[in-house]
Amino acid sequence: MPEFSWNRCYFRIFLSAVWFLILLTPYITQGQDRVVRGRVMDYKTGDPIPFANVYLSDKQTGTVTNFNGYFEVKFSGNPDSLYASYTGYGTESRALSSQQDQELNFRLTDQVMGLSEVVIMAGENPAYKILRRVVKNKDRHDKQALEAYQFESYTKIEIALDNISDRLQDRKVMRKISEVIDNAQLVLGEDGLPVLPVFISESVSDFYYKKSLQQTRENIRNTRITGVGMEDGSLISQVIGSSFQEYNFYRNWLNIVGKNFMSPIAVGWKGFYEYDLTDSLWVGDDYCYRLDFFPKREHDLAFSGTMWITRSDYALKQIDATVSASANLNFVEKIKIQQELSPTATGPWMPSHTRVLIDFSALSEKSAGLLAKFYTSSKNIIVNEPKKSSFYTNQVDLEPGYLSNRNEDFWNTIRHEPISPDEIKVYAMVDTIRNVPIIKNYTEILKILATGYKKVGNIDVGPWLWMFTLNSVEGARLQSGFRTNIGFSDRWVFSGQLAYGFGDELFKYHGGMDYVFSKRPWASAGVSFSRDIDQVGLSIEDLQSNYIFQAATRFGDLVFPYRYDVVRGYAEADLVKGFTQRVGFKHQYYEPIQEFFPFSIELGQAGDIRQNFSVTEVYAEARYARDELYVINDNERLSLGPDRWPIFIFAYTRGLNGVLDGDFAYNKFKFSIDKRMKMGPIGISRMRINTVWITGTLPFPLLKNHIGNESAFYTSIAYNTMNFSEFVSDRMAEIRYQHYFQGFILNRIPLM
Repeated sequence: MPEFSWNRCYFRIFLSAVWFLILLTPYITQGQDRVVRGRVMDYKTGDPIPFANVYLSDKQTGTVTNFNGYFEVKFSGNPDSLYASYTGYGTESRALSSQQDQELNFRLTDQVMGLSEVVIMAGENPAYKILRRVVKNKDRHDKQALEAYQFESYTKIEIALDNISDRLQDRKVMRKISEVIDNAQLVLGEDGLPVLPVFISESVSDFYYKKSLQQTRENIRNTRITGVGMEDGSLISQVIGSSFQEYNFYRNWLNIVGKNFMSPIAVGWKGFYEYDLTDSLWVGDDYCYRLDFFPKREHDLAFSGTMWITRSDYALKQIDATVSASANLNFVEKIKIQQELSPTATGPWMPSHTRVLIDFSALSEKSAGLLAKFYTSSKNIIVNEPKKSSFYTNQVDLEPGYLSNRNEDFWNTIRHEPISPDEIKVYAMVDTIRNVPIIKNYTEILKILATGYKKVGNIDVGPWLWMFTLNSVEGARLQSGFRTNIGFSDRWVFSGQLAYGFGDELFKYHGGMDYVFSKRPWASAGVSFSRDIDQVGLSIEDLQSNYIFQAATRFGDLVFPYRYDVVRGYAEADLVKGFTQRVGFKHQYYEPIQEFFPFSIELGQAGDIRQNFSVTEVYAEARYARDELYVINDNERLSLGPDRWPIFIFAYTRGLNGVLDGDFAYNKFKFSIDKRMKMGPIGISRMRINTVWITGTLPFPLLKNHIGNESAFYTSIAYNTMNFSEFVSDRMAEIRYQHYFQGFILNRIPLM
């Protein structure tokens, strides 16, 4: 008999126990909780997909993703797969392992959805009852019902080139980028499509709103800007805050890329949308109805998507709205807005997170598309504690040190959410691309074309539009000029131009000096002098700084040309928010190049004929634009226009006879109203009313010369079918009304 061994016996018992546990593992784990976590993202853009459905293969256990696309599912048993799906996307699955805790990520692909069989049943669509109650409660849920609110805002913007064609990749500029960067395109995730980032920014600000007069103010506390061609971020910092990321679905209309889209909870919802009540579920702490919506007509300016309505008080909890290319938006393939709202202590709901994506198509086969992504979040919301009206004078204000070069640790402490690994790579990629020599050259050319000036140290050389002209008086004319920039001074601005005409063999020149006393509120003054030629009715004052049209009028035959010497001075200031006062003087000497405006004037003997004359005048102008938004660009102020209210301008000019050899005494009164009107589904209108009343007997160059247009350019400031100086008036009133239907008619015509 073999010798008995306790060691061998213990070993056999151990193997049997292990085998027994392996056999029992499915039954043991079936009663234990397991967890799977992950994220659901867009295949093309890498953006998270909020509110997506995530469920097990048994279809009994699941959840929805949060606003940032994250999910967590706890389950027991042995399901083999996890699925993710969302309206407008295909369904994806991932195999589950036997691990107790695992991570699975999904990338969903856009999918064109066809309509399945529709069963029409007696009775009303159950979604309509919910929509009526939502509209009934809109006013008390809208944040603009609050007397005031304020919050801390975090805004992130990313812009990238996408759909880069093969022909574009073969061009020299793209090859140069590839020589510097191993992979010139940033891949957003394991299955993501490549894009080339060109801009990314982050901003933290304090936003304030007061219902009285709908006043707003935003204090930009910190900004971080990295972009191709970016040098000084002061201007960009003023337009990347939450002031420009306003999307309020409680309003009937949302203005996006210059067009008005009807909200799916607008008063007139039934005429534009169809709805499906698809589910009822818990979203956070609120039990909600899930409603899918889509336009009745695919070309309407309307959204398709999903929204979640609270069952307790019929408030909008979450919304995911998309605009497709069929909505007749030029070069826009897709717009997606995702928003999550939270209730305030007094009832109205405030957006806590908003994400916007705009995908622009390529202009040609040799170009690329553009992908713009915006994200904002709000916290520390305070309601019904309004500030004094004077607090809202500056709509956008930059706090000292807003552009300080803070390190990553600082931004990690002030961001509302951490940035993703892809976004960290974007910062590095943009920094690399912006330093490629050929990129520097291209961006410099684009800046010259946009501003008209080439920056050389502390001065800007230009404008390039006026460097060369060719006309019947001067022949070929060459001109060069300069102006100082903020590198020279943040208060003083000096400018000058020198020109020479090879036909009349005369030099022309200009010099100016301006001083900015205050930028917020604005106050400045300046003086200038010039010697040059001009045409009757086509001076700088008449053309309202329309530089392209003005440059075009300097080519060809000049109509009623004259030489002049002029000295000007002005001072302007914002007395209160929206109200700007400007005063000034002008002394100008007119010398006609042709004998085209003789006139009679009493100089001892009645009927003496004069050709040359002088005017001396003082003027005052009051301008009121209640909600006009301004941004500061170095030492100049740029208007972004009013939002809802018209612009009123009243001006009075007094001509002084005998002062500095002025030949005429006269009065000029001018009054104008300019209003841009959003007309909802039928488009946008613009109405302008102008009146002029002149007293005194004057030569026609001093009357109101109605601007014609003999150039190749259309301009809204001229009568484009009328010749230059065809009509003049001493008293006039005009109403101009322009309407843009924005597809309201043509979208309803087949094949258009």
